[in-house]
Amino acid sequence: MIQAVTAIPVQPVQVSNNITAVGQASPAEVTQSFGNFLEQALNSVSAQEHNAQVQATQFMAGKVDVSQVMIASEQAQLSLQLTTQIRNRVVEAYQDIMRMQL
Repeated sequence: MIQAVTAIPVQPVQVSNNITAVGQASPAEVTQSFGNFLEQALNSVSAQEHNAQVQATQFMAGKVDVSQVMIASEQAQLSLQLTTQIRNRVVEAYQDIMRMQL
């Protein structure tokens, strides 16, 4: 035999004390700005390129092995490629935003 449908007990919604009103939301804590992060990343790429040049100079003087020079060179090249791809993505995102219709 089919059982009767019973009512589901409903609990009232409880409001959290952590919710702020619309327009009064506090910004998330930012450890550093995007500009500072970008500057540090570019400085890191520059330092890796400089390290590769120093390694190459030391190799010519016979102070380091060719493997160390190749590793430093590849690290610098990969960092530069990553930076270029990030720049391309940022430009592409900016262009997408500019194409948006209001």
